[in-house]
Amino acid sequence: MVILQKKVAGLTEATIERFLLRARRAVGLRDAANVLVTRSEVLRSLNRQFRGKDKATDVLAFPASSPVSKGDNKKKFAGDIAISADVAAENAARFGHSPVEEVKILALHGILHLAGFDHERDNGEMARKEAKLRRALKLPSVLTERAQLGKTMSRRRGKPRSRKRRKP
Repeated sequence: MVILQKKVAGLTEATIERFLLRARRAVGLRDAANVLVTRSEVLRSLNRQFRGKDKATDVLAFPASSPVSKGDNKKKFAGDIAISADVAAENAARFGHSPVEEVKILALHGILHLAGFDHERDNGEMARKEAKLRRALKLPSVLTERAQLGKTMSRRRGKPRSRKRRKP
């Protein structure tokens, strides 16, 4: 299920549902996932409640602990993904692509978390997988790579660190 609580220019429920199916297949995640696209204030509240971090963030993933029962059939459920439409719009402008592409990038990142990846503890495994999937799904910049860029930019007062040597 996809809930667009806050609109993103050019994004429809059908667009994100199609992308989720492609991304889940690419990751090897058979189970369904819900996606909520909402305001930064909602992400901040969820981040505070579930992670103890009182700040807005771009994407949160909440893996399911057990299958969801539908009548006599058990349907597997991977979990929920929450995406900030506000941060998606800011990132899209900053990195030079559309807000729809940014929501897809964040959704892919969330799906990887639901599949068990954790970039904070996996020595770059998630970043490598995300880079490979981004290319396969024709998406721009990988989130974990951008996190490194963001750290570099904040150290240099908003300017990316140059790897080129200056001419004397």
